[in-house]
Amino acid sequence: MTRRLWLTIAAVAGVSLMAGLAVRQLGQRRAPPSFASGNGRLEAMDVDVAAHAAGRLVQVNVREGDRVRAGQIVGRMDAAALTADLHQAQAELAQAEAAIASARSLLRQRLSEERETRSTIDERQAELRLADRRFQRSRSLLASGAITQESFDADEARRLTAQAALTRARDAARSAGAGIATARSGLQAAKATRASAQAHIERIQADLSETVLRAPTDGRVQIRIAEPGETLPTGGKVLNLLDLSDVFMTFYLPAGEAGRLRLGSEARLILDAAPELVIPARITYVASAAQFTPKTVETRSERQTLMFRIKASLEPALVQRYERGAKIGMPGVAWVRLDPAVPWPRRLQVQLPPPP
Repeated sequence: MTRRLWLTIAAVAGVSLMAGLAVRQLGQRRAPPSFASGNGRLEAMDVDVAAHAAGRLVQVNVREGDRVRAGQIVGRMDAAALTADLHQAQAELAQAEAAIASARSLLRQRLSEERETRSTIDERQAELRLADRRFQRSRSLLASGAITQESFDADEARRLTAQAALTRARDAARSAGAGIATARSGLQAAKATRASAQAHIERIQADLSETVLRAPTDGRVQIRIAEPGETLPTGGKVLNLLDLSDVFMTFYLPAGEAGRLRLGSEARLILDAAPELVIPARITYVASAAQFTPKTVETRSERQTLMFRIKASLEPALVQRYERGAKIGMPGVAWVRLDPAVPWPRRLQVQLPPPP
């Protein structure tokens, strides 16, 4: 979770303070024409490195003040229980794979049996046709007295036997079909078990990866909140990092001056701790609504007391160059040029020290 590390303005009370935020003199001199200034502080975003799940912190790899890169391992949570769960889930996956192999073998067997019953049905049907023709001939011969009753009875018995054999073959085919359906159902169930085991493994692996604490962004360690051996709740904070990729100063200008600014316009920052330096910046935000509005706005002079929030950002390369000397929270003045055609005065020309 991110939040503002420093408040832009400590408090605002009364119209006099708003005017002070709008225009500030450089030293004891008045602002040059076509320029305006406002008070602010250097700000940045901070990021917490926290535990994904409750557990024991076993390792912290960085100290306060250390520079870290995005993705760098900065600590570890205890992973013993998750490792055991992973081994169990892997064993369950192996069982599911074995069940699938067994179900496939059973299905092949049932399909083979079904093919055999189909072949048997064809044989029994042929035998029945032959027995039926013989029976029909015997019945004609018996009527003419050409054969004995005993021969006729024997042919009739053979036809009945053939009919019974065909019935049994058809029953076997239906049974084989039911066996195939059962085998296929068992195979699908085994595949579902395998998918569940794989999903379980993936979840555990994701949880295991979360036990390795990584820096979410480039930054500097501000606070080492927890120490190895501590048991943390879900979301328990371990480190607080300062993200130096977006360093800026927020200040306020009245409506007439804020309305003349454009995104990307040049700005200059002068810090109270180093008034001899002039730091280049760019306007990256101009509020679309006034921050401070009097109860009534009826005259031109009252409209000038409407204050708009402005954000002047430093180039990341510049911050990186002077990172060791960067002190977030330092108060200062932001200067803006209201007319781009007017050159910066000499006292607002960029003045930077050699990199530390």
